[in-house]
Amino acid sequence: MENYMKKIEEAANYILAQDARRPEIAIILGSGLGKLADELENAKVIPYKNIPNFPVSTAVGHKGNLIIGELSGKTVLAMQGRFHFYEGYTMEQVTMPQRVMSLMGIKTLFVSNAAGGLNPDFQVGDLMLIYDHINMMPCPLIGPNLDKFGPRFPDMNKPYAPRLRKLAVDCGANLGIFLHRGIYIAVTGPAYETVAECRFFRTAGADAVGMSTVPEVIVARHCGMEVLGISVITDIFHDYTDEDFILDENEVVVAADKAADKMTALFKSIIAKL
Repeated sequence: MENYMKKIEEAANYILAQDARRPEIAIILGSGLGKLADELENAKVIPYKNIPNFPVSTAVGHKGNLIIGELSGKTVLAMQGRFHFYEGYTMEQVTMPQRVMSLMGIKTLFVSNAAGGLNPDFQVGDLMLIYDHINMMPCPLIGPNLDKFGPRFPDMNKPYAPRLRKLAVDCGANLGIFLHRGIYIAVTGPAYETVAECRFFRTAGADAVGMSTVPEVIVARHCGMEVLGISVITDIFHDYTDEDFILDENEVVVAADKAADKMTALFKSIIAKL
């Protein structure tokens, strides 16, 4: 753990040395959702590959940049792409950015993702406000506890801050953007889910499924951050009767890209009210 802490500190110190601004809000932009980064004013772009000890994004639709800039009058840190367990990274690597953010003074984290819709009321392009999650991945807190960040057994009763959820609903209503409210289930991937698995997840109470986000949220909560999560529904669960249906990762990115304008408007509105 001592070596891991050193790596986190080196990464944080490098980023802090690149820009004098000290953001308290961070945004993780998932597949096809990197457009929001283009909205940042006075942007300082830091490629992941330049940050000591930082992983590098390999997933489709993830540009791999850390950006510090101004959004809705606030200084914001944006991750243009994330890291996934299925890429071969350890959970320590997947969640290193949240540890780095904590050392940088980040207090609020927005997470976004592209997710498969399990709820029959969802359509491609819809936005889902994450009310809670189900974790089917290894917990990123397994191993010696990093006491510097949080307790051995952090509370996960409300991983997504109620005040931020309410703010998101209010801002969405003002913008004419409807937000479904649902449960996100995180699986390891990279194989897409079978029909039987989707049925099982739906029976368990999940409304959307994806391969990210939850490890980041667990670590962010361990660090004491408030979290808001939004999923873009990029595909819909198909039953066995849809014999010709094939899910393609490029189609997922395209669907997420089409919803990026709604996500951008919503996040900008919420940040303006923080």
